[in-house]
Amino acid sequence: QVRLVESGGDLVQAGGSLRLSCVASNALFSFTAMGWYRQAPGKERELVVRFISGGSTNFADSVKGRFTISRDNAKNTVYLQMNSLKPEDTGVYYCNGERFGSIIWGRGTRVTVSS
Repeated sequence: QVRLVESGGDLVQAGGSLRLSCVASNALFSFTAMGWYRQAPGKERELVVRFISGGSTNFADSVKGRFTISRDNAKNTVYLQMNSLKPEDTGVYYCNGERFGSIIWGRGTRVTVSS
């Protein structure tokens, strides 16, 4: 069974930084697309960033210029570097992968940004 496990969420002050990690149980190249989503309290889950293997990377307008995504294929890990955090970035962050027609979600990691 393919799994995605997130970590790195924490309580941080506004203006601070965090790096989230998503470790996949399978090689990253086996995913056709991967990304990060978040869900704020009382709101629907929304896209943060999504990249297509060998293709484009799309960031939500709200995080452009502040968040970056990177990957370490040797560790089967995708990272989300979040800088200049704002209280509105608070939420549970989920890693997402698309593989052979299936959508896989991690259980999430909580990020809280205090003002």
